[in-house]
Amino acid sequence: MLPYFTEDFGNPHSDSHPYGWQAANALERSRALVSGLISADMREIMFTSGATESCNIALRGIAGRNPEGREKIITVSTEHACILETCKALQTEGFEIVYLPVNSDGLVDLDMVRKAVDKKTLLVSVMLANNEIGVIQPVRDIARICQQAGVYMHSDATQAVGKIPVDVHALGVDFMSFSAHKFYGPKGMGALYVRWNNISVLQPLTTGGSQENGLRPGTVAVPLAVGFGEASRIAFNETKRDMAHTSRLTAMLYARLRDRVPEIRLFGHPKQRLPGNLNLGFPGFSGEDIVNRVSDHLAISTGSACSSSTAKVSHVLEALHLDRETANSAVRISVGRFNTEEEVKQAVEILIAVTRR
Repeated sequence: MLPYFTEDFGNPHSDSHPYGWQAANALERSRALVSGLISADMREIMFTSGATESCNIALRGIAGRNPEGREKIITVSTEHACILETCKALQTEGFEIVYLPVNSDGLVDLDMVRKAVDKKTLLVSVMLANNEIGVIQPVRDIARICQQAGVYMHSDATQAVGKIPVDVHALGVDFMSFSAHKFYGPKGMGALYVRWNNISVLQPLTTGGSQENGLRPGTVAVPLAVGFGEASRIAFNETKRDMAHTSRLTAMLYARLRDRVPEIRLFGHPKQRLPGNLNLGFPGFSGEDIVNRVSDHLAISTGSACSSSTAKVSHVLEALHLDRETANSAVRISVGRFNTEEEVKQAVEILIAVTRR
């Protein structure tokens, strides 16, 4: 990324001099690398500032051009806030929003999807992998239901891209959002995949230029795009190795903790989940208290949004029908590409020591 902050500082949208040409070439190389990671055509990748903006462009964009009679949007109660809050805003504009519940394992029931989709449905938005409990939703099956009903399908794949293989055509989605920093790329850079024949379906949220097929006007941040492309190239080559590595370390971490704390509880489906994700309940303990006590040694977080006894429980854990005490015992732990077996062993000892105290 560094040369594009300094020597190669041209505007990629200036086509009248070499500085612009160099920047434009770098941008398009990166677009090709990002598209390759998800098996898309490079023309189907729109650069954004991150998944939150991508989700907004998809949902608000399609809502802005919805055909008459199609005013129903379906999503899931465990979605990220960028989807839930956008849907809440669209509801005030007259759209009917349906929030599907999930089972106790965090998975949505396909029969409920079939019953909810009807002639009034404009869009279904279901995340590929959950950001708190790591559960992988049956997006491919949901997309088939949408296709049969002539309904658009969007998926927030922020937690999945770069961590598991993602193929937009195999999934059958029309739109997909994701961010660079979730797989070691720079923050402030993301993408929206738009199936090529659906570009005209979206109404731009902002105006002022023709960049990114007119869907996201403004000068693209070339250094960030270059970092996004490089992270995508690495992930394309390393995903299978990363999955094997993180799966082994996650299984080791979970097994060692269960040996020492048999009553520990795993939230979310035990198998249909991201390889590096654990969301664990420590019965009788406060997850927030555990996280605070280990913060000098471990970078982990709570599965709950609680910051006090009166704060609201994580909406994801609440959707699993957990009581407040159980939900508040949750600790979210992620294992990544650079973690080691020795670090996992140390993490177990630190967590056990804190619970004993």
